[in-house]
Order: sequence, then C-alpha cells, then structure tokens
Amino acid sequence: MRTLIILAALIPLAYSCATAPKAVKRSDPLIGKIIKGTTGKEISYDHLLDALAAADVIYLSEKHDNPMHHAAQQRIISDLADSGRSPILGFEFFPVKDTPLLLNLMDSKKAGHSPDIEKAVETRMRQKLGWEDQSDTMWSFYWNLLTLARDKGLTAGGLDLVPSLKRRITRKGIQGITPLEKTQIFSTGLNDPAYKTHMTGIFKNVHCGMDHGRMTDRLYDTWLARNDRMALSITELHRTRAKGTGPVVVIMGNGHTEYGLGVMDRVRHLSPDISQVNLAMTEISREPADLAAYLAPLDLQDHPPAPPGDFLWFTQRVSYEDPCLKFRKALEKMRKKKME
Repeated sequence: MRTLIILAALIPLAYSCATAPKAVKRSDPLIGKIIKGTTGKEISYDHLLDALAAADVIYLSEKHDNPMHHAAQQRIISDLADSGRSPILGFEFFPVKDTPLLLNLMDSKKAGHSPDIEKAVETRMRQKLGWEDQSDTMWSFYWNLLTLARDKGLTAGGLDLVPSLKRRITRKGIQGITPLEKTQIFSTGLNDPAYKTHMTGIFKNVHCGMDHGRMTDRLYDTWLARNDRMALSITELHRTRAKGTGPVVVIMGNGHTEYGLGVMDRVRHLSPDISQVNLAMTEISREPADLAAYLAPLDLQDHPPAPPGDFLWFTQRVSYEDPCLKFRKALEKMRKKKME
C-alpha cells in the first residue's frame, strides 16, 4: 500500500506534471523543425498548414505541460480561422457534459469587457469546469485556447468521460461498475490484444517498471472507455458541424494518437470516410538521438507499420528529470527501514 501511495504521487510526474522548463536545456538541431513522418523530410510551416487544412479531423497532439506545444496550437488555430477554414475545437481535458459551458463562453464577446470583468468570467469558468485544483499554469494553457476560439468566433466542445466515471472504472474495472454506469459508456466493440499488450507495456514504464496486475487491467479499461467516448465525440462534432465550416481540431495528449492508434483507430472504425491527420508535437529526447530513432515505426500485429505521427514538430523538453529516480530512492529508503 505504501508503494502504491508513492506511485500515486509520482505517476503525474511521469505523465508530465512539471509546469515550467528547467534552467538547463539541451540544444538539438531538430528543435523547431517540422518533419513529415512517412518521408523524414523537413517541410515548411505553410506546407504543414495546407496539409492540415485539407483533412476533416486534425489532431494537435501535445505533451500537456509543454508551453511550446500550446503556442503552436494557438498559431495553427488562428491561421486556420483567418484563412476562412474556421475549425471546430474538441478538447480531451473537458468532458462531453461540459460542452454547454464551453458554448456559453463561445457565445460571449470579449469586446467592451474591462480586465476585471474578463477576470471574473475566467474565475467563474474555472470553477464551473472543476479546474480549481489544477495549477494556474496548466489552466492558463487551456484558457488561452478557449478565449482564442471565442475571439475568433469558433465552436468548441468537450470530448471525454466525466472524471468521476473515469475514477470508478479505474477502481473497479469495466466489469465492476454498475449497469447504470455502463449506460453512460459508449463502446466501439474493438478488441485488439496486440494494442492491449502495447499499452500495458507503456503503463508499466510510466509506473517505473512495476506491473500491478489487476490495476493495470483496470487502467487499460479506463483508457479504452475514454478512447471510445472521445472517438464518438469527434465523429459527432464532424457530423454536426455547420456547412462551410472548417475541420475538427482536436486538442489531445499524444498518447491517444501515437502511430495512428487509440482514438484515431476508433474514428476510422466509426466513420471510415473521415480523413484524419496527426501533428505529433514532439519533445526532444533526454539524450541525443538521430531522426530515424524518432520516426521508427511501431511493429504491432495486424497493424501496418506507421510513424508516430503524420507530421512531427520538434520542441525543447519541459524537464530532463527522470521521475522514477525519486520513486526508486523512496523504495530504497523503505527497504532500509524494514531491515532496521
């Protein structure tokens, strides 16, 4: 139990909870470059924007705490809107039930608001969306995207399950929740053992190499339920968008889109005619690596080899710390106490 408590504190670090870049950064020639995943060739930002604008659904896949990723998202959304391809935004970090709150914000007008009124609007939205416990930095990333959408006259919606249901699935597994709760879950029916093996391996790495058996299975249940719900939400945004509007732009963590799997695989299953393109915003690795290492395709049974993204936009890292170092030190301290 003590080990699980330590893990609970460290898991957010492994996923990306740091909120400011560290003072020491590694220079890398890839930083700032945009690479086409299938060719390994560098392309211009204008070429990227043209490729994105031609798709029905665009994934701007982020590392949640990286300010450079959010700056790139803002630039792309703004340029799409200014070019007449006004997108509809879908957010992983907001559940479907909060879509009316987001639309109320989209309906409001910033023009004429004093700074005090604008701050009051922000405070009220943060409370209604349940973001009081998140850091100011993390909140600001998504608030800036929301206000950009508002000021550009765009539409925005939530994609995910409600947090309480996600927690229930993680505690009990998909088979352990009640029939009433199951009515709130959508399932694509996709059952891919190879993908499960791939993802449980990632969960184990995130947990610093530890495999918690049934807990890992429940984490995978939650992962699938979220991907299914978000895929359905994306197809609904695409289907209901107004005539003449631009693509659906999805703000989502890159784990849900990597190698064209996760959410993307499920959108293809639900609506094969929807064209999708994934911009994987990619931090450079802790240690120097050549481009081929970043572009290495995933070898997964029953899936064609694919690079991590259709396009990769390389950025500086937020942190070079290994969160598992703290975990291993804590475990070692616990072992020593037991031996005393």
